[in-house]
Amino acid sequence: MHEQFLQQSIALAKENVQSNAGGPFAAIICQNQQIIAACTNIVTTSNDPTAHAEITAIRKACATLNSFQLNDCILYSSCEPCPMCLGAIYWARLQQVYFACDRFDAAKVGFDDRFIYDEIALPPEQRQINMQHIKLATALSPFIAWQTQTDKIPY
Repeated sequence: MHEQFLQQSIALAKENVQSNAGGPFAAIICQNQQIIAACTNIVTTSNDPTAHAEITAIRKACATLNSFQLNDCILYSSCEPCPMCLGAIYWARLQQVYFACDRFDAAKVGFDDRFIYDEIALPPEQRQINMQHIKLATALSPFIAWQTQTDKIPY
């Protein structure tokens, strides 16, 4: 069963390349062994650097289920999720992830995310993109408002 969904994601990724719609990546999300989202990388056609297959699949699955949590869903990806997608997978609380190619396979064809993994480990001020923490007196006010909000939807 898992191999079949992975094969579908691989086929979808290959179709995406052949149609020149985006990169060689696809993701499928299933709930109860039923596909609720099948998406591809559409970074170049949407001009959206966050439009990775896993992200677009998570967005579609959440819309389909009318929920921001996918804790009873499984994601099948043609490739190991990048750091951004990995974060989204955790935020969506997916139950499980299966992937075909790994990050080293992706790096061999020009999709090397190693520098992002390296950057995450650095203190913000040492990263290649300049990041500075500026302490402001009002900085915590959104968090204080969140803590005191009685009708919030926790996530």
